[in-house]
Amino acid sequence: MPGGRLTQQERQQIALGLADGLAYAEIARRLDRPTSTVTREVMRNGGPTDYRADLAHRATERRAHRRRRTAPRGTAAPLPAHGRDPEAVREYEETLTTVMMASGMTTMPARVMASITLTDTGSLTASELVERLKVSPASVSKAIAFLESQGLARREQGEGRRERYIVDDDIWYQSMMASARSTAQVAETARQGIGVLVPGTPAATRMENVARFLDFVSESIARAAEQAREVLHTKSGTTSNDTDRPSPDHG
Repeated sequence: MPGGRLTQQERQQIALGLADGLAYAEIARRLDRPTSTVTREVMRNGGPTDYRADLAHRATERRAHRRRRTAPRGTAAPLPAHGRDPEAVREYEETLTTVMMASGMTTMPARVMASITLTDTGSLTASELVERLKVSPASVSKAIAFLESQGLARREQGEGRRERYIVDDDIWYQSMMASARSTAQVAETARQGIGVLVPGTPAATRMENVARFLDFVSESIARAAEQAREVLHTKSGTTSNDTDRPSPDHG
């Protein structure tokens, strides 16, 4: 499997694959690359509808140039925390960001959430995010506002007047519960349509089935989140086999 950055020819092949409606996995297979590499490449360069090989190649060269230009000269690089490979961490952060974007999150909230999630403290200040992501304070502020509205981040008062933005373990539980409530609301709205469309008609029957389906999904999400919540607070190494995990509720 080839390594290193994508070549311009590979980017052209990605563009052709997208134009032909191929899935990321199929494009990656033809390039002998990981699917995550193709997904990340497309999502960070306009998405599947706006991806252009020439623009993507130039953007990658500009990013590489900025990294070289901002690298400190004449001083030893700081030792990475816990012996981590900084480049591997950076690549993983890009992958995590790409996956969040593929799930429907826009670029800046995805970058902010990934950046906070991968810190050991699980928190960063606005100024730290601006420095890490090389973006404006306004961009960070808007991203945090969105994440808070979705229950994906919260803020706490830090030292002085600085606020810290936090993505802790319980955020994932709260996010799942918010998803369950949102799904239940859609189910209730679908149920209201049954009377409007006259019960027994094809359209009303369709809405009834939608409501029943979403009710089941909402209840399943909430039940699973409650059962699995303890996993978020379990110390590493204490769940070494399946018997330690919450079992599904078959009742």
